[in-house]
Amino acid sequence: MTDSIDAIPPAPRGTVTAWLIRRLPYFIVLLFGVFGVAYTSMSGQPLKFYWEILAVIVGLACIAAGWRKTTDAASRRELVVTQSLHWLAFLIAMGILLLPSVNTFLNGPATGLALMLLLALGTFVAGVHVSAEIAVLGVLLALTVPAMAWLKRSALLLVLIALVIGAIVVAFRRAGANES
Repeated sequence: MTDSIDAIPPAPRGTVTAWLIRRLPYFIVLLFGVFGVAYTSMSGQPLKFYWEILAVIVGLACIAAGWRKTTDAASRRELVVTQSLHWLAFLIAMGILLLPSVNTFLNGPATGLALMLLLALGTFVAGVHVSAEIAVLGVLLALTVPAMAWLKRSALLLVLIALVIGAIVVAFRRAGANES
């Protein structure tokens, strides 16, 4: 005999808003990554502790995502050890990139993009072992590297396009107001 609870169909997953809210931490990490590249590009000075803290936060998110999928203490211990070693390696790589003897070869924007690429690679590789959503975050972080480089080169063109579109909108609004 089946329980009456088994007969109840599962509730729908939710709306797009619910989907976005569940993934809000990933969007926040992406936003902070873009901010870090933008700040480093504008100031010419990398925020060493900023990138380190962001990497630690992503590492903790990886542990939290993997924790939900494991059930026994040995698996959880292995998860913590492997993710800690993984992110320690990326923190060391970021530190090497920021050494004065290494950083003299890179300008501010290149340093920011290199740090973002390291964070993206670390996030993707960790996500392969822990969660597909974290792997997708790594891909999105990696895609922002060429996007930011393109945006920097094309900033003047984008401003000009925005000004032309704005002038057209103003002209049509004035024309529409004069006809009324």
